Amino acid sequence: MRIALAQVDATVGDLDGNSALVIDWTRRAAERGARLVVFPEMMLTGYPVEDLALRASFVDASIAALRATAERLAAEGLGGIAVITGYLGRRTGMRPRVGLPAGAPLDAAALLYNGSVAVRSAKHHLPNYGVFDEYRIFVPGDILPVVRIPADGGPVDVAIAICEDLWQDGGPVAVCRAAGAGLLAVPNASPYERGKDYTRLELCQRRAAEAGAVLAYVNMVGGQDELVFDGDSIIVDAAGGLLARGPQFEQELIVADLDLPAAAPSPCPSDTPVDARDGSVITIRRLELPALPAPGPAGGPAPRATWPRLPDLDEVYSALVLGTRDYVRKNGFRSVILALSGGIDSALTATIAADAVGPDRVHVVLMPSRYSSEHSITDAEDLAKRQSLHARTVPIRSIVDAFDAELDLSGLAAENLQARIRGMILMSLSNAEGHLVLTTGNKSELATGYSTLYGDSAGGFAPIKDVPKTLVWALSRWRNGQAESRGETPPIPENSITKPPSAELAPGQMDSDTLPDYAVLDAILDGYVEHDMGAAELVAAGHDPALVERVIRMVDKAEYKRRQYPPGPKITGKNFGRDRRLPITNRWRESLPRTAG
Repeated sequence: MRIALAQVDATVGDLDGNSALVIDWTRRAAERGARLVVFPEMMLTGYPVEDLALRASFVDASIAALRATAERLAAEGLGGIAVITGYLGRRTGMRPRVGLPAGAPLDAAALLYNGSVAVRSAKHHLPNYGVFDEYRIFVPGDILPVVRIPADGGPVDVAIAICEDLWQDGGPVAVCRAAGAGLLAVPNASPYERGKDYTRLELCQRRAAEAGAVLAYVNMVGGQDELVFDGDSIIVDAAGGLLARGPQFEQELIVADLDLPAAAPSPCPSDTPVDARDGSVITIRRLELPALPAPGPAGGPAPRATWPRLPDLDEVYSALVLGTRDYVRKNGFRSVILALSGGIDSALTATIAADAVGPDRVHVVLMPSRYSSEHSITDAEDLAKRQSLHARTVPIRSIVDAFDAELDLSGLAAENLQARIRGMILMSLSNAEGHLVLTTGNKSELATGYSTLYGDSAGGFAPIKDVPKTLVWALSRWRNGQAESRGETPPIPENSITKPPSAELAPGQMDSDTLPDYAVLDAILDGYVEHDMGAAELVAAGHDPALVERVIRMVDKAEYKRRQYPPGPKITGKNFGRDRRLPITNRWRESLPRTAG
């Protein structure tokens, strides 16, 4: 059977647009001779829908869009292709009760064929960790559909499971072998994390062996608020052999010819309940599709559809660019604006923005103060020239002096005033000209509170919010190296990368006046933030006890600032956002045990 995995970019709430994508990519699959097309999880609604799932009107619209999509496929001559797509459904017959999501919404999948919805099912395992909160908005499914689909060598049995059903033991995958399916199709919306592609492949191999079937895993691609979906769709055989693998961070149709076992007499009839090994019972529901003429050409053998994996920094940078591009595009902004200081953070942010939306849509503002060094101004001007960005200079010294004359500020308050004036200027230009303001803070600064609330933290999107400072430098060097390898001018001035970092809010100020060396700091933050290590564990890992307690105090005190920070692309295992939810009002403090004497 020739199948196609449609690794596409859906938009949350755009039912008509997402339905049009299903039609368009099914047509492409038909042109390449596919008999089955699999789309990602929640394809028709986009993912994650969050509390939109609790609105009956949205659920109704999703169900109506599913039926309309099936009818349109048939009307356009594509009814003979089996199409598996995700949508937002509803479980009927459940009595309302406290703790049950209103309306019993389902993270559902359906198979469309011959103008109708042939079968429906829903995700069984609902993730409730990290960025996921699905017990809040969904009820679990309890059906494993097994659909007998016509194929050139005879019909084959295809089972359907959804995303988390692959990641957890038990559930639909556990009963797939009992159902005798030759192919397990798995629609996914699995967010990107650095290095996750290796975990995915191992998981698919293990589950294919468990199911005793070829496994086709299709993942969404694109940005949605702070989440980035990286594609990386996978097909493996029952022995774990890799048959096909899609690209990362790109829309693509992955077409493969699969040698599947012909459907045999069913080992158990339809509507048979089976123990799923996780304490639940899954009902196997069978359906046989009528044979229809294939709408596309028979064609020759499908080319081997395996794209190479991206190197680590290429992968991370691609995620940041895609997340920024889709946030701008999906929220209707025509251009972006940011403060360009000559430092490395704003340099990398501007470069990501230019790669995401094009340099002609990137506006930068140089706002020198009395403490700005000459090289900061020239480095910022150099970067804008290298990348052909729209640049303007708005000196802030006189504005700061006017505030100071009325307020008589000193010390930290005077330093923060400069940052707040810069934030006010950016937001004013945003209001006047319609730009999206990009903040330029990195994860290390955000963790330690080394930023000014309503100053450099003001904005609508934060491209490097989840990027530690040491990774900022690594990505900047990598991006310059990529340009040099193509014979292009490196986008970031070398001096922006090599000079000691400084906020330049006071005479001779350096980051090292306030923060530890970034290599040491980032290692402590990785343990405390990413891995929830306590003070004693961090010291046992080799960190200085006094420094550990100092960094922990800084992180804990800055929670209120992080709560007010704009969203940014998630690239690590635990970002500051949906991943990490700590109370602001909180008297618990991590500390080392005190010894007597």
